[in-house]
Amino acid sequence: MATTQPSIVAETVRVPPHRTFAPTSFWARALTPSFSDCFFIFLFVWLFLAGPQGWNALLADADIGWHIRTGQWILANHAVPTHDLFSFSKAGAPWFAWEWLSDVIFASLFGAAGMKGVLLVTGIVLASYSTIVVRHAFWRGANAMVALPLALLGVGSSTVHFLARPHIFTLLLLASSLWLVELDRRRPTRWIWVLIPLTVVWINLHGGFFMFMACLAVIAIGAAVEAMLGSGSVREARWATVRRYIILLAGCGAASLVNPYGINLHKHIAEYLSSDWIRNNIQEFMAPTFRTEGQRQFEIVLIIGLLVVAPLLRKRRIADALLILFLAHSSLMSVRHATIFCLACVPLIAEEISCQWSALSTRMPRKSILATLHSMGSDLAKPFRRSTAWIPVTLLIVALAPLSWPTDFPKVVFPTDLVNQHAGLLQSSRVLTTDQWADYLIFRFYPRQKVYVDGRSDFYGEQLGNEYLHLLQLAPGWEQTLARRGFDAVLLPPHWPLVQMLKSSPQWRVEADTTTAVLFLRRADSSSVAGVNASPTGSFVLKNTRTEPNENLQQRRSL
Repeated sequence: MATTQPSIVAETVRVPPHRTFAPTSFWARALTPSFSDCFFIFLFVWLFLAGPQGWNALLADADIGWHIRTGQWILANHAVPTHDLFSFSKAGAPWFAWEWLSDVIFASLFGAAGMKGVLLVTGIVLASYSTIVVRHAFWRGANAMVALPLALLGVGSSTVHFLARPHIFTLLLLASSLWLVELDRRRPTRWIWVLIPLTVVWINLHGGFFMFMACLAVIAIGAAVEAMLGSGSVREARWATVRRYIILLAGCGAASLVNPYGINLHKHIAEYLSSDWIRNNIQEFMAPTFRTEGQRQFEIVLIIGLLVVAPLLRKRRIADALLILFLAHSSLMSVRHATIFCLACVPLIAEEISCQWSALSTRMPRKSILATLHSMGSDLAKPFRRSTAWIPVTLLIVALAPLSWPTDFPKVVFPTDLVNQHAGLLQSSRVLTTDQWADYLIFRFYPRQKVYVDGRSDFYGEQLGNEYLHLLQLAPGWEQTLARRGFDAVLLPPHWPLVQMLKSSPQWRVEADTTTAVLFLRRADSSSVAGVNASPTGSFVLKNTRTEPNENLQQRRSL
């Protein structure tokens, strides 16, 4: 009987050579661009080469200025600073430079290639993490017709955080680490323990490492619930996974102590994140408003993510469901977590929707639109699972091409021309300016000038932050604060209320007035008020990302 039956299995498995998707020879595989390469190159070109702002978009936040100067200080002194370097308002106060390794990287890139080096590496990291998210989705078996739109929505909702700042390393490391954890959940691998030494690097790059710890804890809790719901050998295997991740959590936690500040860094970050003042006044810690295009894109991904929680629970995929719920809650409490939600959940969401679509397509006629699109998406997913030489070749071409790279911060955001014209005057003055512009002054004039407040909200704290806000909001006592701090120059956007008040004050005169900024100087006969000497000793910074001073403080520090 066996000899008379047709060989159905052989006919099913055999694929004609002309239908093979992957090139067969080594050189063909290396030189034929894959869809994954195309996705990376498309993002890189779209975001940084062809976009209306291009590379300047990465410099919309001036935090990178003091990061570069901190890195230069570390390289020059062969030590990590423990006291403030940049302010006169808290000169010499204890300071946690907890992103010191990122600072060294940025300073080294700046020293080697100027702002071009900083921007090129930032663009590579951002395009790489986005590509990893897509590759993770396809590795899970997602259909291309699902994974690509979701990934593009996730990238679109995250572009507000596409800035040259240390948090880019957390995006890259978190995307890679969560994929490695999922790989280990399906088939335990020794590579999972690489996360422990990686922690030593990560904790010194950026504080976002703690979000990975939180995600790993949620996965461990979900695995424990799955173990309780299981039976027999499945139950034992799941409990083994729980024990494995508890050990991993403990190992990563211990490794995070390998930083210049030890356990004090953890205490500092815990105090910072638990501060009501921070949550109420710093934009990144506030709830999303869903008014911008990026936040509306995030809203779409969020809604779809919440919709797939129910089928995940029915399948007893508790860990995946809990991870979506945890990150959804985090992103609704703080808009800075929207990027993390998309990064971690898009592969999960794409996988589950693809499973539902696959089940639906099997019950539909083969020539129906949904079944045809599903088949096309499945075929397109295959070329996404490899990479070729095209990405490094493209990056090399961009690096060597005679492109126009920014050498200064964008004029539409910062008063670069005014600062250039009055550089000597500003360096010899104690300047009141926005926290964002103070970051720029640090970049331009440190160590010759100190600032009032800058983007380090964790350093300046509530008391000084409120003083800064009350001063710019013209709260009672603002004139006394202006005199007590000894400001003899004010540099602010022209539409701020304090600008209009100073224009009518006999104690101040307008030195420069442009569409971007107004520079005031204190008149010589009003340099001392209430016995307070206003002789210049530097300046201080805090970062305000909105243009209205009567709004909540808009400092941005991604964790």
